[in-house]
Amino acid sequence: MSTESQPQTVSYDIPYGTVRSSVDGAAHTIGFELAFPHPLESVWAAVATPAGLRGWLAAADPFEPGPGGAVTLRWLNRGHEGFPDGGGAAGSPDGGGAASAEGLATPGRITAWSRRRLAEYTVDGRGSFGFTLRGSLDDDRTRVRFRNDFTGDVQSLPAALADWHQHFELLGEELRGRPTDWSTWTPARFAELRAEYALTSS
Repeated sequence: MSTESQPQTVSYDIPYGTVRSSVDGAAHTIGFELAFPHPLESVWAAVATPAGLRGWLAAADPFEPGPGGAVTLRWLNRGHEGFPDGGGAAGSPDGGGAASAEGLATPGRITAWSRRRLAEYTVDGRGSFGFTLRGSLDDDRTRVRFRNDFTGDVQSLPAALADWHQHFELLGEELRGRPTDWSTWTPARFAELRAEYALTSS
């Protein structure tokens, strides 16, 4: 038995994410259904290579592609006024690891991998999150099903949803050839999204 929010549409053509929670409120699954007007190979590179991930999500080093491969994600959107200091997905953005001047590091493993189809990562503080891609090599449109399974406080779900939502907006920009300049990043958009998600869950 679970509770589930209803998907809606917001700006930047990124739909609201959904969340399902266990009866005791301890375990959660966030989901997004995304579509990008870009070929499969480009989207795969964005979600499953170090260069691609850095442009919208996090620096990835080490990154050993394939099931069981080591991965450490360093979240670069930290250290700005207005951001909570930790707690992984539930305390996003972006907690649950060891902080440094370059961002918070969360080590883990690649827990599922099928080239051009599926990349799933399990890292400290974030639980497991994965991208299932649907498209063909001769198609200019790719669908992405995203899922994040984690444990955390129910009250922090709007922050977790807002964090992923903003990252997917940044993914859209990465696919347009405009990777994120993390040195100029501010939490303003995250705060706006968190307020929107808080309203939909109230």
